[in-house]
Amino acid sequence: MSTPSGSGALPSGGAAPEGGTRTWSWGEAAIAVGLFALGVFTLVETTTITVPGSANVLGPRAFPYAVGVLLIGASLALAVSLARGQHGFAEEGEDVDAGARTDWVTVAKLVASFAALVLLIEPLGWPIAATLLFAGTAWALGARILRAAAVGAVLNVAVHVLFVQFLGLFLPAGPLEGVPFFG
Repeated sequence: MSTPSGSGALPSGGAAPEGGTRTWSWGEAAIAVGLFALGVFTLVETTTITVPGSANVLGPRAFPYAVGVLLIGASLALAVSLARGQHGFAEEGEDVDAGARTDWVTVAKLVASFAALVLLIEPLGWPIAATLLFAGTAWALGARILRAAAVGAVLNVAVHVLFVQFLGLFLPAGPLEGVPFFG
């Protein structure tokens, strides 16, 4: 792929070509600092997790500690990369029409679908309310509503059975409360 001269495109290594210069980007440095701060916050807050006496070897703090260490490691790797002069460059563009206006009807349909889930999850239960969310969202994005409702029903019944029967977590069943596998 060829690029016009002066476009700022880089070879695959990410460093500026010989003779080329790249100015410092505060945005990239802010990402490194933000990742570091998030990692430190995660490690500090992980110490406040209560470990029950029945916890196994790893316990509930293992995963948050791992995430915190990985965040700090990623931030340090990014900082070292930036210090060596390896900077990211903005994309030339995307396949998006920058002049297109927001489709507020689609946004309203999506908001209405989510609001319906929030309002209907207790009286109708997870399988029915989440199916309405799935079907409404798919319809808003151009799918056929009956097919989306059928796919959503199968998916959300499976999610409900998985959570309630196999993971032991509570999801409201609504009018399906007495049906086997929903209770």
